[in-house]
Amino acid sequence: MEQNDPYKDFTSRLKLMASKFPDLITTTLSNIFTMRLIGNKTHGDLAEIAIAEFINQYMYDFRSIHVGKDLYRAKSREEDITIINEVTKDKFPVSLKAYGDGPLQLSTDKHMRMFPRLEKESDEITGKENIAKIFNDPAFEEFSHINVLPLIYNEKKQLCNILVFDYERAKQQTARIVQENKGHGRKHPVYRFYDGNDKYICEVRYGGASANALQRGLWTNTKNGLNYFDSVTNGWIDYSHNKILVQLFSHALVSSSAGHESALEKIKEDIIRLKQIAGIRK
Repeated sequence: MEQNDPYKDFTSRLKLMASKFPDLITTTLSNIFTMRLIGNKTHGDLAEIAIAEFINQYMYDFRSIHVGKDLYRAKSREEDITIINEVTKDKFPVSLKAYGDGPLQLSTDKHMRMFPRLEKESDEITGKENIAKIFNDPAFEEFSHINVLPLIYNEKKQLCNILVFDYERAKQQTARIVQENKGHGRKHPVYRFYDGNDKYICEVRYGGASANALQRGLWTNTKNGLNYFDSVTNGWIDYSHNKILVQLFSHALVSSSAGHESALEKIKEDIIRLKQIAGIRK
């Protein structure tokens, strides 16, 4: 990525904040993954509003807006939140992904261009010039511009991580692209990208009409492709379930807005307390 890439600047600042105030990010991630006690997919949607609010409350040079599901069909790219750098005025979209440790979808490739482009080549693509031609092709135009913020968890070990895929390193280190056929539970073939040490980087899955969202697009794997991730949380961190939060939700759903307003005031007071402890001005 370019040095002045606004998303890279944001993730660098988030990484710095996580190192200075680990309790704030741990508390937020613990609350997000606690939502899995309510439903297996609940945490994903709530992660969007949680991270947006985390930015607004604790990152004084940034502001965030939750895009919401109503605008989904009008989105020109994958976007869950919009972030504004208050200093540079840069505005950029971010897609939140809350996934278990393992396969991670980076892009749905909704225009279905990546896989058909690779099909025009041989089953194995090697050589710097040939690989550069692939990455410079319009079908791969967004490869370096997918702002995905993955919140990764290992529920069994109760560990979590924010792992950002390094697209530039992936492009620079790709030594071969290989079509691997069906099998191992796959209905369709995939194109896998490997580095010079034959280490897995990422893959492009089938993009035809018969493929669903989990069978197409650009994917990687947080276990197999770890060399191509940067940990915003500076490694794996322990998280714990906040069962009081589940009680709060259940009670809030059967109480009135007057009760919600009262509870919100108490929560705002607690956020101020956390800011004072951390010495955050915002």
